Amino acid sequence: MIRSVYERFPKNVEAARRMTGKNLTLAEKILYTHLWEGDAQQAYKRGVDYVDFAPDRVAMQDATAQMALLQFMQAGKAKAAVPSTVHCDHLIQAKVQADSDLQEAINKNNEVYNFLESVSNKFGIGFWKPGGGIIHQVVLENYAFPGGMMIGTDSHTVNAGGLGMVAVGVGGADAVDVMAGMPWELKFPKLIGIKLTGKLSGWASAKDVILKVAGVLTVKGGTGCIVEYFGEGAESLSCTGKGTICNMGAEIGATTSTFGYDDSMERYLRATGRADVAEMANGIREHLTGDAEVYSNPEAYFDQVIEINLSELEPHLNGPFTPDLATPISEMKEAAAKNDWPTSLEYGLIGSCTNSSYEDISRSASIATQAVEKGIEAKAHLTITPGSELVRYTIDRDGFISTFEKMGGSVFANACGPCIGQWARAGAEKKEKNSIVHSFNRNFSKRADGNPNTHAFVGSPELVTALAIAGDLTFNPLTDPLTLPDGTKVMLEEPKGDELPSLGFDVEDAGYVAPAADGSGVEVKVNGASERLQLLEPFQPWNGQNLMGARLLIKAAGKCTTDHISMAGPWLRYRGHLDNISNNTLTGAENAFNGKPNSVKNQLTGEYGEVPAVQRAYKAAGIPTVVVGDSNYGEGSSREHAAMQPRFLGVAAVIVKSFARIHETNLKKQGMLGLTFANEADFDLIQEDDTFNFVDLATFAPGKPLTIEIAHADGSTETIKVNHTYNAQQIDWFRAGSALNLIKQQQ
Repeated sequence: MIRSVYERFPKNVEAARRMTGKNLTLAEKILYTHLWEGDAQQAYKRGVDYVDFAPDRVAMQDATAQMALLQFMQAGKAKAAVPSTVHCDHLIQAKVQADSDLQEAINKNNEVYNFLESVSNKFGIGFWKPGGGIIHQVVLENYAFPGGMMIGTDSHTVNAGGLGMVAVGVGGADAVDVMAGMPWELKFPKLIGIKLTGKLSGWASAKDVILKVAGVLTVKGGTGCIVEYFGEGAESLSCTGKGTICNMGAEIGATTSTFGYDDSMERYLRATGRADVAEMANGIREHLTGDAEVYSNPEAYFDQVIEINLSELEPHLNGPFTPDLATPISEMKEAAAKNDWPTSLEYGLIGSCTNSSYEDISRSASIATQAVEKGIEAKAHLTITPGSELVRYTIDRDGFISTFEKMGGSVFANACGPCIGQWARAGAEKKEKNSIVHSFNRNFSKRADGNPNTHAFVGSPELVTALAIAGDLTFNPLTDPLTLPDGTKVMLEEPKGDELPSLGFDVEDAGYVAPAADGSGVEVKVNGASERLQLLEPFQPWNGQNLMGARLLIKAAGKCTTDHISMAGPWLRYRGHLDNISNNTLTGAENAFNGKPNSVKNQLTGEYGEVPAVQRAYKAAGIPTVVVGDSNYGEGSSREHAAMQPRFLGVAAVIVKSFARIHETNLKKQGMLGLTFANEADFDLIQEDDTFNFVDLATFAPGKPLTIEIAHADGSTETIKVNHTYNAQQIDWFRAGSALNLIKQQQ
């Protein structure tokens, strides 16, 4: 597959240059070389044109793969059309330590794992067992390649940009399209160029680059954009450091982020057993990065340009409660005092898909070694979450795990764990106000441990390790000493580590299971009485008429992420059972009328109830409903459950000030109306007892705003306009009831 991509790459790039009449960024080269139609036949307008692409591969994690593969089973295909993999990383809860936690997960989730392995075996999909590692780390180690395009059913699929890919997080329905041999549609992204100059030194790390960028662009500044990093500073970073930066591009809303192919990527490919890929990439090296003219005059080619001098970059801590609140470590003491953040730290957590490379762990271990050798007892507990069995085995061989354990640290399983709320933290149920630091990517309220009063701050693994030793959020290892048991003051030396293991990577069982060459005889069983898995029934198609008499389910105030719409944590167990998981729908969203989560007015009874229960009452009565939300609605994970659950329960439309990209697409795929207020101030017109009449939906068409008549309880009415971004094909999804329904019709 990679050879085929590289063989056509130069020709496709040249065709794109002819059509556009200009030099090309790396992002444009990859986009234009992956057009469904083949050679470029036109120049596409950024942020305007919807384009069909042909991704090279698909990756799915176990929590989202269940629903994606349940949908794929309905598509009528004998085998996935492109190389695809499933990774079991989300369902393993971090509680005690790796071995016992992994066994507990296998005991609890055996039904799901058996389903995923059997359905993968049947349809030619590679399967990574529980304990094999976190999807994004495993993809970087095994599948990512410069110049490629992939999609994955997780928002942090973008991690593969560290190896020069355009890798995009999508909902499961998009994955189904590609696995079924259909094109993948995306609005042609705008481009943000980030020029990196200088070179990192001391305590500064690649993590601090993206923490700085998040502070500049905010959680929605990258929406609809590909972020392309370039410059001498970019080339000085390790491949896995680039992956860290791209990984957290999801936290600025970016479609994806990427770097041009360079020596660090070649070193990483060779170190991970892919010398053949490195040789092929070297053969077209000039095409696997942006044109020189682009990088020498970036303002002429990018929609926005940001410059960061790595030599001046200071370690950052971002948070709490949002990944874009960026604070240089030298300013944390003042910020904590000003905002009344708890400064005593109970936990420091390192690892995850964002920061669990050999380089990350070795730099952190150099700090832990100092604590052990100097006799400094860590004030906070340190946990380590390896990103893959390859890394875990290698760091164990090289003595790093032993070092962390001597410091009092705990090693969790090779899985997502605390990063996605799979952390059985003792005492979290007390909801006490506290602070933790971690090297993960997200730090929304309740994300790690379910406690809304846990203030989570994001930093590099080495900084988190130092802060765990000090037990103090305001500790600055660049300037502050630590006190030994005898009262002596000592400074921590700067972290040191190796980009790649000097003895090479090593592993006994990486965790991969290849599918059957012919899966036609493989039977996939789903127990009809299962609480975990449920075969899907198609959603009903649109009747072609105006939508009248829809009631308001909830007007969500403020930030409403996919965690608010469909919580993770313990609910992960129901990711393959649409009816059961729908019982968490919008339970985390704050009702704008009473300030409470999971408490909305049932207009049929006048009483308040839990959101799912009220919605089920409307569904039973045959009454469609509307959800109203604020800006960047659906921020966060790619989970399509946040669209499928409201759809399943009978929500017809979501009207907001603005959407996060993946969630808007997911709504469209499931046959729902995702609409935005033409006048954002109309959000304030919505009252608790409103009824909505979509008076011109029957003439639903691309580029044509819709008109909604809002009937208030006092008999008065308002008429507002709402915008949409549906093109002709997406309106066909709506007419058919879902994109999957349309695929089956076309078959």
